[in-house]
Amino acid sequence: MRPHLRRIALLPYLLLTFAVAAVAQKVPGNLLDDMQELVQTPAVPGYEQELAAKISERLHAFSPAFSPKTDSLGDVIVTLGSGSPHRLLVAPMDEPGFVVSAITNDGYLRVQRLPQATNLPLFNELHSAQPVRIWTTQNKWIHGVVAGVSVHLQPGRQNPPSPADLDNVFIDIGASSAEQARAAGVDILNPLVIDRTLYQMGYGKLTSPAIGDRIGVVALIALLRNLDPQKLHGTLTVAFVGQQWTGSRGQTLVLNSVKPDEMIQVARSFLRRAQPAGENPAAASSGAPSPKVGSGVLLSAELSASAPGDLVRELQALAVENKIPSEIDVSIPQVRNRAQLPPTLPVRQAHMAVATEWPSTPGEFLDANDIADVVSLLQVYLQGQATPQKVETSLGRAERPQPAKSTSNTPPKNEDVLRQLVEEYGVSGGHEKPVRDLIEKLLPPWAKTETDDAGNLILRWGSNSKAPHVLVVAHQDEIGYEVRSILPDGRLELQSKGGGVLAYFLGHSALVHSNGVAHPGVLELPEGWDKPEFKWPRGQGQASVFHLDTGASNPAQVAELMGGIKVGDFVTVPKEYHKLLGTRASARAFDDRIGCAALVSAAWSLGRDLKDRNVTFVWSTSEELGLDGAAAIAKRLAEAGQAPEYVFAVDTFVSSDSPIESKRFADAELGKGFVVRAVDNSNIIPLPLVNKVVSLARAENIPVQYGVTGGGNDGSAFVPYGSIDVALGWPLRYSHSPGEVIDTHDLDALARILIAIARKW
Repeated sequence: MRPHLRRIALLPYLLLTFAVAAVAQKVPGNLLDDMQELVQTPAVPGYEQELAAKISERLHAFSPAFSPKTDSLGDVIVTLGSGSPHRLLVAPMDEPGFVVSAITNDGYLRVQRLPQATNLPLFNELHSAQPVRIWTTQNKWIHGVVAGVSVHLQPGRQNPPSPADLDNVFIDIGASSAEQARAAGVDILNPLVIDRTLYQMGYGKLTSPAIGDRIGVVALIALLRNLDPQKLHGTLTVAFVGQQWTGSRGQTLVLNSVKPDEMIQVARSFLRRAQPAGENPAAASSGAPSPKVGSGVLLSAELSASAPGDLVRELQALAVENKIPSEIDVSIPQVRNRAQLPPTLPVRQAHMAVATEWPSTPGEFLDANDIADVVSLLQVYLQGQATPQKVETSLGRAERPQPAKSTSNTPPKNEDVLRQLVEEYGVSGGHEKPVRDLIEKLLPPWAKTETDDAGNLILRWGSNSKAPHVLVVAHQDEIGYEVRSILPDGRLELQSKGGGVLAYFLGHSALVHSNGVAHPGVLELPEGWDKPEFKWPRGQGQASVFHLDTGASNPAQVAELMGGIKVGDFVTVPKEYHKLLGTRASARAFDDRIGCAALVSAAWSLGRDLKDRNVTFVWSTSEELGLDGAAAIAKRLAEAGQAPEYVFAVDTFVSSDSPIESKRFADAELGKGFVVRAVDNSNIIPLPLVNKVVSLARAENIPVQYGVTGGGNDGSAFVPYGSIDVALGWPLRYSHSPGEVIDTHDLDALARILIAIARKW
């Protein structure tokens, strides 16, 4: 078994520690340091400058002898030694992405994909409703979100927009006009990529968007870090090239300039089929399986070759002799540019790659030990021996620090409360305790709460039997998954806890929460995802069982991770609070952490005593599974003769304030105030009460909207016991997605109306 990689845990609360031990390492840094920085540095074709600068900076630090040069296309080139043979090592820098192609009058960005033609299964779909980053004319990255349909607004819709069609791709940066977008430095031709974090799964596996596009860059950087130029025979040129995805333009320029005797391209494989050693790769069966992650070095020549070339055979012999895992593989190492004459390839040429799973998706992953094997084989090829690349791992645990209960009498800012609540995890079905504990700590010091058997958190004021009993409820939970079983191959079988659009989650990284720790993995795509005829399961045929790859190969390895992942643990897609332009923000699980934050804010303002009132605040559980927590407390209060007269259920007003939604209903605008959910799928508020809330808001100068939306609310669970459900919310774009968007002004308005209701209803 290979040595383990130390966990790369790059969420704010996970352990940021990793190392590579290398014999006789001459300069600071290691393969995993390189991987973290270089994978997380975007490089859309033609826009590789930032990555190229980081590569040059590293090479300058390694040795003055390297003196990297940059050619007319931005390729970074190092030449060492002299004489024959002249060897060329090539690594592409770029990755598929987008450039801004237009800005709409209402501030959305339109895009064109680069490359424009290459087959990339589900690439557009898997960007839908995802956080992205846009490079600006001010030379910095800003946050945005790809617009996505809201699941609550789709029932009954006959022709929802296809996310595969670029005509339906809009980027939301929080702007409300083209002028605001341009003032932030956004303009046509700015590159755009999916937001990314490099995560380490178990046992050496790493996952991130574009990780397969950095195979060669990371390997050649590691090679040069330990290279001794004095041991070279002949001339060596190492080239980090751009625009590989758009016709191998950088590599073509280098080949025409250098004219090497032999060349090795170190890059992802565009087409792979496993072959036993020595067999003719061109004769591979199209039905043969691809090499598995952990296979070591994949060696191939041009697809059109009748047999592996001499250089491929020599490299394989070196791998066998030095006990470096390798396989002969079929690949297309170059993306051809049909508008140009192809370069003349040296007779002695080879392609080195490593296997990746879910290639060119946000959840692509590989084994870092495979890259270490590539480095070792290149060292043997150039110098006759290898510096062992030992990749060490620790399966240690890292607890997320929890804030202490507030002892201050100064109310926290609403957005600070929201940020903390959003970035905490708590899935429906009994996994809400971390959120509940955080809410208790965010409440004022005087707040004396109780928790019932359903996990609902309850705060009461007053006991005036003559005053109407007003109950305000917001739910703690978020959608996610729960581990149902651990399969013999080490994958986790999951069941969903709350619904959403499958493309928003599958094919992306995820976190298993176990023993107070989060461990990264990848949610697998449905079978046939890479076939032209693939259709996402919908309706009755929608998938109900899901699978997560943690990097483990068997249940025993799963048991080692974080002290033992087990059945019943919960799984989420990672999330982080991002400020957009103005007062807009993006994150996952605003549903219903904004409601929770509004109740916390209102509690601070109301103070310890509410004379002559009878008010109860409830932070409920399992709303996403069918209002379970609300139903439990509604029944208990009714049986005790304490059913509230009025229930104000605070939850999302799923809004069609989006360029891809129908404006027929739910058209509440972000930033225009809280919303009275007059009609939804679970309740209809009597019109006089709608008018009463609106009148109260206007009397208090609180911005207010009202309308019809989809989804249900906790208040409807109280209606069978005689309570009147008055549902309130705030406008939300792209509900139940990783890229939900809100305006914090609406949170402020929501908190203010709750204060007014508690005091005056």
